[in-house]
Amino acid sequence: MARTRWQERIVIAKDLHHGDPCIKGTRIPEVMIVGSLADGMTPQEIQEAYPQLTVEDIQAALAYAAEVMRHEIVVPLTA
Repeated sequence: MARTRWQERIVIAKDLHHGDPCIKGTRIPEVMIVGSLADGMTPQEIQEAYPQLTVEDIQAALAYAAEVMRHEIVVPLTA
């Protein structure tokens, strides 16, 4: 299975949603999609809330998050 090319669907512009990565042609931030999925929403529920999104947009948001995590250093914090 080919990985979704998030670069075709995610844009980052200083004048768009404070520079947050957004779905191209919208003001919908990528983090909102990933967060909604993490909260238990299905892709269909996200599309019902934001009908301008496609399944490919949602996949691109996940692909972008995966790409970012490959380059981030995550350090667990102790309590």
